[in-house]
Amino acid sequence: MTTAPTVKRMKLRYAGTCSRCGVGIGAGVLADYDREAKTVACVGCAPRVALAEPVEPAEPAELTGPAEQSPAPQHAITPTEPVTLDAVDGLPGASARREFERRHDARQARVQANHPKIGKFLLAVFDDPQSIRAWEVGAVGEQALGEMLARSAGSELRVLHDRRIPKTRANIDHLAVCSSGVYVIDAKRYRDSRPQLRHFGGLLRPREELLYVGGRDRTKLVAGMHKQLGLVKAALADRPEVPVHGVLCFLDADWPVFGGSFVIGGVHVLWPKKLRAMLTEPGTLDADQIADLQWQLHEAFPRQNGK
Repeated sequence: MTTAPTVKRMKLRYAGTCSRCGVGIGAGVLADYDREAKTVACVGCAPRVALAEPVEPAEPAELTGPAEQSPAPQHAITPTEPVTLDAVDGLPGASARREFERRHDARQARVQANHPKIGKFLLAVFDDPQSIRAWEVGAVGEQALGEMLARSAGSELRVLHDRRIPKTRANIDHLAVCSSGVYVIDAKRYRDSRPQLRHFGGLLRPREELLYVGGRDRTKLVAGMHKQLGLVKAALADRPEVPVHGVLCFLDADWPVFGGSFVIGGVHVLWPKKLRAMLTEPGTLDADQIADLQWQLHEAFPRQNGK
């Protein structure tokens, strides 16, 4: 008993021809993609059934009137604009920027509503609180890292920015696909603060690793990265051979002249130039595999607001 091929319904990145009826299918059209046979088929076509013995073609029927050409088979395919992905897809920092503007505008409206006479004066004198400004700082960091990744992007390095995690309000800052695998990248901007790996415990209690930044415990960032890694690995469950790495990339941090980067809980902690060097190291994936992985991740984690 043979195992049925794995078929995935998806929007095609490239145009193809239906393996069942021979009709052309445009890029961006929903179709069935057979990963084993490397073929595509119309959604409306029934699978072909293999015949036990070949059947002789029937004689053409006699025409009693003017010759009429049989219409081509019609299928439920809705033409759409071709959907393709560039080496860099998405806008870095867009979600953080929108959240900053939403909170900033809400604060301004609240202050003016509560203090009609002096609201404008208060807003001019007092800046947004840190809880609001942090979103703007994060947006700037994501944008700066995105620009660095864009300068290295190409057929051997493809990048997805600001990806939505379905059924949540959360997002993934950056996804990079290169010859050495998939990298889930979280951009962090801590000015003049040094990331450090600290060890606690020993003889009397279990030894543990903690991430400190500027003298404060930030180990929760590692836990958050592990959640993102779990989601990305689940999206690539049919590609277990592809390595998936987690990265916390700190911008404007107080890194030492020598060394400084480290790994905690399997997550790399480093700076932008160190990340770029890591992404350009040789690996086993070729350009076609990299492009296919980028598209698969795009399907699992769409652009925020479809933009």
